[in-house]
Amino acid sequence: MKKIILLGIATLLAAPTFAQTDSLFKKRFNLHFQQTVITQTKPGFSAPYSGTNSLSTAHETATSLTTTLFGGARLWKGAEAYFNPEMSGGKGFSQAVGVAGFPNGETFRIGSPEPAIYIARAYLVQTFGWGKETDTIADDANQLAGYRKKKYFSITAGKFGLSDFFDNNAFSHDARSQFMNWSLMANGAWDYPANTRGYVFGVVFELGQPTWALRLATTMVTTTANGSIWDGKIGKAHAFTLEYEKRYQISGQKGTLRVLGYDNAAKMGDYRLAIAQNPIAPDITETRAYGRNKYGFGVNIEQNINSNLGVFAKTSYNDGKTETWAFTEIDRSVSLGAILKGDSWNQKDAEIGLAFVGNGISKDHRDYLAHGGYGFIIGDGKLNYAPEMIAETYYKVNVYQKKFFLSPDYQFILHPAYNKDRGPVHVFSLRAHVEF
Repeated sequence: MKKIILLGIATLLAAPTFAQTDSLFKKRFNLHFQQTVITQTKPGFSAPYSGTNSLSTAHETATSLTTTLFGGARLWKGAEAYFNPEMSGGKGFSQAVGVAGFPNGETFRIGSPEPAIYIARAYLVQTFGWGKETDTIADDANQLAGYRKKKYFSITAGKFGLSDFFDNNAFSHDARSQFMNWSLMANGAWDYPANTRGYVFGVVFELGQPTWALRLATTMVTTTANGSIWDGKIGKAHAFTLEYEKRYQISGQKGTLRVLGYDNAAKMGDYRLAIAQNPIAPDITETRAYGRNKYGFGVNIEQNINSNLGVFAKTSYNDGKTETWAFTEIDRSVSLGAILKGDSWNQKDAEIGLAFVGNGISKDHRDYLAHGGYGFIIGDGKLNYAPEMIAETYYKVNVYQKKFFLSPDYQFILHPAYNKDRGPVHVFSLRAHVEF
C-alpha cells in the first residue's frame, strides 16, 4: 500500500497541470512551406479575328511557379503575427489574357516571367474570447495550434489576401490543391480589391459565434486597374466587404452558407461613357474619375454528402457599369461541382474533382467590347456575345506522405472572353505541389 501511495504521489508531481498542458498545446511559433508548379498546354484553335487581349490561337505551353514561406508567432494573450515571403515566376497563356475565367489561378498579370521575391502577407491578429466553449485549432499555414473560444471578436490588420478571410469554400477555393480556374477560386463577380499579385492592405473585423460568423473588411485599392501602386486618397478610393457565414448540419453532415456583399470606390472608368466619347475605338481609361463605385454580392454554399463526397455551388453578381478593377472581367457567375475522396476506391488521400462554371458580363460591358474596347484581361476587337462556359476536372494523388501531390487537370472553355467566334479551347495541365 505504501508503495502504491508513493507511486501515486510521484505520478501527480510528474504530470503537467492543466495550465501547463494548455501552455504546451498553445504553440508559440510555427513555420510552413509550399511550392506549386503548374505546367499547362493547349492545342491551337480557330478564330476569324483576334485583338490585343485575345488568347492566342496557336499551340501554347506555359509554366508557373510559386514558393511561399509561412511564419507565425504568438506574441501576447490573444495576439498572433504572420509573415509570408513569397517568390513567383513563369507565365500564363498569352500573358494571362483572353479568358475571363483564366485556367491557372497561380498566374498573375505581371508582364514578366522572371522569378520575383516579395512580401505576400505581414499582419497582426488580436482575438478577444469569452464563454466556456472552445474550439481546437490545428497547426497549419498561418494558423497556430491552440484553443479559441467559440465566442470571439478578432481584429486583423496589415497586408494579406482578402480571400484568406472571405468567400472560403472547403471544396473550391485553392488553386494550389483544388480547381485551378480563376472563377473557381472565388465568386467570379466579386471584384475583390488587390494588387497585381492578389494582396491588399487593410483591416478585417470578425465576430464569431458557435454556429455563425460576421466579417467586415475595409481595405485600400490601387490607383489603376490591375495595378500595383496604392491610392493614398482613402476618402475617395477604398473598399468595403461584408460577409455572413452560417454553419449547419443536414442528417449529421456539415454544411456552410456564406453571403457576401461589397462596395468598391476608386478612380474608375465608365463603359457607357467610353462608348459615347469614342464609338469607333472606346477607351475606358480615358473616362476614369473619382466618385464611381462597383458593388455586388455573392452566395456560396458547401455541403458534405458523406465522409467521402462534398458538393458546392456559388453565384455572384456586380453592377457591371464601371470597369473591372482588380480580379477579372466577370459581372455574373454561377458555378457548381463536387469533390470525391479516394477512400471510395481504396486510394487513401487521393481525390477527384469536377466543376462547371458559367460567366457573363453586363450589357454596358459587352457593348464596350463589341465597339472594340479593351479591358485589362479581355478584348478581341469585336464581340459576338455568348456566356463563357467552363468545365474542369482534376485527379490529385498523394505521392509522398501528404507532403508531395501530383494533379493532372483538364479544362474545356467554350466562348473564351464571351465570344462565339473563338474556340473552344482545351487546356491540359499537370500540377506538382509540395507542402509541409
